Amino acid sequence: MAMTYRAILLVVGLAALLGGCHRPMPPVAFHADGRPPRLSDWHVVEVHGGKLELNQGVVPYDLNTPLFTDYAHKLRTIWMPKGESAKYQPVDTLDFPVGTVISKTFYYPRAADGTFTDVLRTDDYSHDFAGQGLDLSRVHLVETRILARRKDGWVAFPYVWNNAQTEATLQRTGAVEPLTLVAADGSREDFNYVVPDESQCASCHAQDWVSRQVHPIGPKARHINKDYAYADGVQNQLEHLVKVGYLSGLPAMAGVPRDAVWNDPKAPLDARARAYFDINCGHCHNIHGAANTTGLSLIYGTPEDRHMGICKPPTAAGRGTGDHLFDIVPGQPDESIIPYRLSSAEPGVMMPELGRSTVHREGLALIRAWIAAQPGSCTPIH
Repeated sequence: MAMTYRAILLVVGLAALLGGCHRPMPPVAFHADGRPPRLSDWHVVEVHGGKLELNQGVVPYDLNTPLFTDYAHKLRTIWMPKGESAKYQPVDTLDFPVGTVISKTFYYPRAADGTFTDVLRTDDYSHDFAGQGLDLSRVHLVETRILARRKDGWVAFPYVWNNAQTEATLQRTGAVEPLTLVAADGSREDFNYVVPDESQCASCHAQDWVSRQVHPIGPKARHINKDYAYADGVQNQLEHLVKVGYLSGLPAMAGVPRDAVWNDPKAPLDARARAYFDINCGHCHNIHGAANTTGLSLIYGTPEDRHMGICKPPTAAGRGTGDHLFDIVPGQPDESIIPYRLSSAEPGVMMPELGRSTVHREGLALIRAWIAAQPGSCTPIH
């Protein structure tokens, strides 16, 4: 039976009412000073209709090789004021303008039939997303970190999500959340996910340990030179930033550096290991970083010699050496300090010192394989 005119009006009105329940977010709010108490005060990402959604103008991005954080998955975003853009840098972090807001949301896929604290240990991101945002029926939000580029430099803000997964609040002193990693074979690993406090944020994000000014780590050209599946199609991330007006000065792509994907079996072992060191260790282990006194440099472009730890004795003895004599002994991962420290989750022994409470088994296996493939030997110390 055909619908009456009155019935049609009723359906149209109901649809309009339901559609009006989901109002668009207010524009992104850049806070030039102060410490906003809620993540929603920024209007960068917000929860609506069971999804963590990105605001208009908020661009997601990813890294070729990400920093390991207890197997957490991460949603990274960039936003800039209208008319502003970052300047391309071949080696250092892109030169972002005042007003830039970078966010990184740490989350886990939920374990089927598990409790709220049961999360998956997996590299599979395929079920996480709903459009450009996250499907909250499938993921457990833990924290969102904001880096804001103010007039006097970058400022870090750690926000922790509530159990209702509706809002994240500022936790300047950090937080600890007990979780259980559930592997594909059903094995379980209890651990404490540690949200860093503001001073710990600075310890990793300070590119120069003298000034201790905070800088982003991930958005360097070599880390983000990769394709991303945007809402309007797949495109190289650097070219997409140019397209939306967020990047200027990008040279021909053939001349842009690119880190390898650490777990890509088609990439050379050396390139994969170097990329893993670069993102996980290089922010501290460089001539200006917090670990500059060690003489160990693990950043992009370091020669594969003593500067990178090959046959280099440690600057200090102690538990962190495991009684090993050199950072890297070619062909002998079991005699090398670096894999010994990567294999530990004990404070005072493990490396990196912050950002994890578990051992990255797959990353450790990569570094061990790389050391095992190194030619040569070390002269014993007498």
